[in-house]
Amino acid sequence: MIEQMRKKTIKNIIRIALLTGTLISLYFVPWPIVKVWLAPLPDTVQEQVNKVHEYGFDGIIVYVDEKGKKPEFYTAGFKNRENKIPADPYSLFKIASVSKLYTAVSIAKLVHSGRLSLDSTLAYYFPELAARIKNADKITVRMLVQHRSGIPDYVRTHNYWGHPKQNDKERLDLVLDLPAHFKPGTEYEYSNTNYLLLSKLIEKVTGESQYQYIKENILEPLHLKNTFGSIKDVNLEDVMSGYYVGYKSDLKADDNGVMLATAEDLGKFIRALNDGSVFKDKKEQEIYSSIYNYGHTGLIPGYQTIAEYHKDIDAVVIQFTNTTNFDGYNWNLSEIMYHRIVKILRKK
Repeated sequence: MIEQMRKKTIKNIIRIALLTGTLISLYFVPWPIVKVWLAPLPDTVQEQVNKVHEYGFDGIIVYVDEKGKKPEFYTAGFKNRENKIPADPYSLFKIASVSKLYTAVSIAKLVHSGRLSLDSTLAYYFPELAARIKNADKITVRMLVQHRSGIPDYVRTHNYWGHPKQNDKERLDLVLDLPAHFKPGTEYEYSNTNYLLLSKLIEKVTGESQYQYIKENILEPLHLKNTFGSIKDVNLEDVMSGYYVGYKSDLKADDNGVMLATAEDLGKFIRALNDGSVFKDKKEQEIYSSIYNYGHTGLIPGYQTIAEYHKDIDAVVIQFTNTTNFDGYNWNLSEIMYHRIVKILRKK
């Protein structure tokens, strides 16, 4: 009898433990993600885009370029929520880290023309930084492009987005004299500092701003007239507003030191990057292929970008969403939105 009672007690304890564990697990389930993930897939891209507010975004722009078809635009929500201005497919958008693709193409072009070497070191090009960036005499241009330098990311310094810097000198100063995160070439770690240094390198080699080089060697040959180097170069009325959850102000006037483009201009660039027409010849394309990617994402306060080419359907899909929250599921929700759009295109 006592043994039976003991076994019954143990079973009850196990049931309580399992139930408690389940309840705790359910508490931590990312329900906003589960909800949109399990929702039925709409029949059209526009129907999916119309769910923008269910995903927590104020506005969205989607550009789809399927080979052999006229590019299509899809929008929902607001370009500016305060004034209830609908999302405009031709708005300029801060593309954040997607600009690294333009930088990497520029490096490939300069290497191809003999003006740069991928295997020369940071200390060789910037001797003044040799004593202030750890391993500068071992970090090559190739390592900078591929995020294998070990140089800390200035964006990840303490409270960076609470007090973002206004120029590249201030941004670089944040990481000078800091220890390296690893020995050059031994690991991968995404660092915006790498591309800040590459931008300075392009300017040093060419004698002009990075944007001017990009404009002359990438944008103009591709007839892209709606891609800009800075928020200072555009009419603010043409820019899609950006919002951060819990922060009331519009972020579009903030100067983050990033490029801006329309979805169409960015889509044309991604197409040219993937079909090779952005390059002078096969050799230049091979150099690029050896160092960087053919698609990218971008994220800064108020702005999220996904820019990818999908070979199986020969389609470029660009997605802009103008609401961010670094502490929540915001980025995951933008990815789910994007992947569902691509899935709809694949079903057509």
